[in-house]
Amino acid sequence: MQILATILVILHFIGLSFLLGSFLVQVKDIAKGKGRVLRGMIDGALLQLITGLALTGIYSAHLIDGEEVNNAKIAVKLVVLLVIVALVFVYRKREVAPSWVLWAIGGLTTLNVVLAVAWTGK
Repeated sequence: MQILATILVILHFIGLSFLLGSFLVQVKDIAKGKGRVLRGMIDGALLQLITGLALTGIYSAHLIDGEEVNNAKIAVKLVVLLVIVALVFVYRKREVAPSWVLWAIGGLTTLNVVLAVAWTGK
């Protein structure tokens, strides 16, 4: 089970890279009001959601010894990700997305990274 969890963590990081990278690659366009929701944002958000839920399930079921789940942290991160997913899907077909939407996607993605790293404790 440890191998599966490791693979899921790697895929979770790849989803993060897609999501944040798709935002960062177009920061200049966003500042000019010409940014858009890129395919990497959609794929990254969904990959983060699927792998995050799978990891939470594995750890909550105690399939790996010594791993504990901080349910409050997971709940907050899930809500943040669901907002990202909603923004990505609502604005995905627009030729140009409002700048605030793209800044929100980038900011919320960064917030989720900060929560993952900085929120410690049970």
